[in-house]
Amino acid sequence: MVSMTTSSSSYAPFSTVFNSSRPNSSATFLVPSFKFSTGISNFANLSNGFSLKSPINPGFLFKSRPFTVQARAAAEKTVHDFTVKDIDGKDVALNKFKGKVMLIVNVASRCGLTSSNYSELSHLYEKYKSQGFEILAFPCNQFGFQEPGSNSEIKQFACTRFKAEFPIFDKVDVNGPSTAPIYEFLKSNAGGFLGGLIKWNFEKFLIDKKGKVVERYPPTTSPFQIEKDIQKLLAA
Repeated sequence: MVSMTTSSSSYAPFSTVFNSSRPNSSATFLVPSFKFSTGISNFANLSNGFSLKSPINPGFLFKSRPFTVQARAAAEKTVHDFTVKDIDGKDVALNKFKGKVMLIVNVASRCGLTSSNYSELSHLYEKYKSQGFEILAFPCNQFGFQEPGSNSEIKQFACTRFKAEFPIFDKVDVNGPSTAPIYEFLKSNAGGFLGGLIKWNFEKFLIDKKGKVVERYPPTTSPFQIEKDIQKLLAA
């Protein structure tokens, strides 16, 4: 095993590593017990990976995997790779929706956008569900505390008042340290005006038949305004 001991003399000055005034030079710098050598002309370009050499054991060499491989692996993940809990607390593997177009929405019962969004979502679901369209609703209480009820209360509200037949899931956080994994994925694949943050209730993500995020809509975009985009994905 290679020793990870450190000493103050093992470090090169920061300016030596990030010296942009010397293009076409191989970037080489020292960290505790290891020598890093990118072996590329521009240190900012890490697509070829890097290697680590131990000064204690010159015969030891560790090579990183190219960063592009890691990025590609992350990009290959889809909505279908996640499992979430439904409104009744049961696990639902989202791969059951393979081959279907999905609209994922964070919903709330006491928002000014509630009535119009639930009504239009229910209308679109009724119109296109036989063609392979699904709406996945995730209650969230992070915006004005406008979804304070229990799961059973949320379910009764949506199904009784708006006759919602689309799947409703467990209440989740969509921002902050407790963000649900599915929302971490959605935000990382479709940045918004405020970066990765969900801005308010009824923000929408349109997902294609392969589970890829193809569009993100702000809360003020009504479901009816998305209808043409839904039609295009259903026809694809």
